[in-house]
Amino acid sequence: MSGRLQLVGTAALIIAAGAAGAATVAGDPGRQVLGSTDGWAAFSTGTSGGSQAPPEQVYTVHNRAEFIAALNNGVASSTSPSNPSNLPKILYVDGTLDFNVDDANQPLACEDYYRNGYTLEAFLATYDPAVWGRGAPAGALETARVASQAAQQARVRIRPGSNTTIVGVGRTATLRGIWLDIRGTANVAGSRTNIIVRNLNFEDSFDCFPQWSPTDGALGSWNSLYDAISLRDSDHVWIDHNVLRDRATADAGLPDYFGVLYQVHDGLLDITNASDFVTVSWNRFLDHDKVSLVGSSDSATADRGKLRVTFHHNLYEAVGQRAPRVRFGQVHIYNNYYNIGSGANYQYSWGVGAESQIFAEQNYFRALDGITADRFLSRLNGTAVHAAYTYVDFGTARRLPDVVLEWNAVNDPDLAPTVGWAPSLFGPQLSARLVAPYVASGAGTFDWH
Repeated sequence: MSGRLQLVGTAALIIAAGAAGAATVAGDPGRQVLGSTDGWAAFSTGTSGGSQAPPEQVYTVHNRAEFIAALNNGVASSTSPSNPSNLPKILYVDGTLDFNVDDANQPLACEDYYRNGYTLEAFLATYDPAVWGRGAPAGALETARVASQAAQQARVRIRPGSNTTIVGVGRTATLRGIWLDIRGTANVAGSRTNIIVRNLNFEDSFDCFPQWSPTDGALGSWNSLYDAISLRDSDHVWIDHNVLRDRATADAGLPDYFGVLYQVHDGLLDITNASDFVTVSWNRFLDHDKVSLVGSSDSATADRGKLRVTFHHNLYEAVGQRAPRVRFGQVHIYNNYYNIGSGANYQYSWGVGAESQIFAEQNYFRALDGITADRFLSRLNGTAVHAAYTYVDFGTARRLPDVVLEWNAVNDPDLAPTVGWAPSLFGPQLSARLVAPYVASGAGTFDWH
């Protein structure tokens, strides 16, 4: 993309091909660091990942085994160690890496994880509410389900250490079935820090053994465990130019059991457990229900003063909710494109959770078939949200609605329109009306040379 773009304020800027967000990025992204003003992950020490890795800590990986070894100084392991190496390192992902595989890189089906007599058919027959009632599952088959889930988790849950950059080679580098669990030690500041994840396709992170919760909702609910990427007790993390989606396991192809969707997915990107200083930029979030949590629980008071996250220039398309849902954190959301379309499964975009402090500005929504601007928000025990310069293409009209005012007009109690802080770490912002084509062409994976 080239040409003059209208920016907020009086400034104007030439952005040429090769700039951040364009289809081609010059240089080696494994050695690139986050810009000094690029969101909350730039705060204080900034985020440089493994950019200073010596030659012996630079790896090109082609399968699960090589990926795990590279995270641990080249030492092979059947499962991902809980204490990965914190030495600076760069992993270049080349090709498609499947994580539901055995040690010989042969594919594993859900049945291969069955333990202790578990089968899905037996589980469904035993805990059918018509037979079991509305109590939580208990007994041998529920214990077997948990053991089976643990067997899958041992294959797909991968833990990177601090000072790590993981970057895809070309547009098609893919991590399939992975749970990339960026996890530090609770109450230990800096125990997992300085991590960059860029230019990767994350596909089909799925849980073969979701938990049946018969009292979750009117009919009950299947609750799965794995995210594509999760951050817990981590800080200074940059998630950039990735594509996160479901393909082979998309919800549209899943069955209903006990009258509700057999949901094998959790989030695409969840940021919880006192994580802090995170920038999420130029990603495509596609074809998924629950996208991003910032904060996991209203009772997680250790999150106060943490969960500072920036979301900018991301594309959200055919997603249901949590884009993001926020508790506690100071979260800056700007220049994102929300392509809701007709929104058959759409619930909301910005979840205003307990003590949340969302500062949203200059975002673009495409909302058809009578979806109104008040639906962009959901009040989830929060009290305030700042939402300014939200440009909406309603199909038959385009305008800049006051999203908070429209929410308040049809809901009680009102949300306050101010949150007591304003962001300072961000680059030039596009006027909201120009966001859609720019983000649509620039978000997601890129070529580099």
